[in-house]
Amino acid sequence: MMMARSLLFVALFYLWSTVCGLVLTPMFLAPRAWTMRTMAVWGRVVIVLLRLICNIRVEFRGLEHLPRGRALVAAKHQCMFDTMAPLSILPDAAYVMKRELLRIPFYGWFCVKAEMIELDRQGGAGALRRLIADSRKRLTEPRQLIIFPEGTRTPPGAKTEYQPGVAGLYRDLAMPCTPMATNSGAHWPAHGFLRRPGVIVYEFLEPIPAGLHRGAFMRELETRIETASRRLLAE
Repeated sequence: MMMARSLLFVALFYLWSTVCGLVLTPMFLAPRAWTMRTMAVWGRVVIVLLRLICNIRVEFRGLEHLPRGRALVAAKHQCMFDTMAPLSILPDAAYVMKRELLRIPFYGWFCVKAEMIELDRQGGAGALRRLIADSRKRLTEPRQLIIFPEGTRTPPGAKTEYQPGVAGLYRDLAMPCTPMATNSGAHWPAHGFLRRPGVIVYEFLEPIPAGLHRGAFMRELETRIETASRRLLAE
């Protein structure tokens, strides 16, 4: 039964995404805010499909820490859904995304229109400078900058070294950083099509204040995200 439900969900997910991409193509001519609202609706429908077909609920916790203006959010990354669900609750998210994703037809085009931030993972120090410069431009508006400090999807319970990009942003933007934990990979794996029933939780944690030294910040960030994510997986 889980396999049949998963296959049905995957089919409807890609059908819905394709319909959105085709029907809403004129949105490329509209203001960016319209594109953000469109992507939020896309994410909310995916959440509904998960609940109705796969018996997976999506829950947001720590809403007292939900950033609403200019903010830096460092998020645990376990599956593709992590790039969709927060769009439904954050007012104006700007994801740091690897360059390859922005080349995907329709999805990547909408991300470009939404002014997400491109990251060249092979670009070295120059890529970090561009990341910081582009982030400053996005934050001229009250946007929430989301970065995945692991740099890639990590299976639930696995440990991956946190990448330096988040520390560079934290230092140069001189603003607090809100960690976000999740257990999403336990229900929507990074690879494969099975969707396991249960509750996907995204939890906003208490912000780390600005001004910590790099090492102290990275230790605190990793401790908060990994501790909270392990707790969610154990529920």
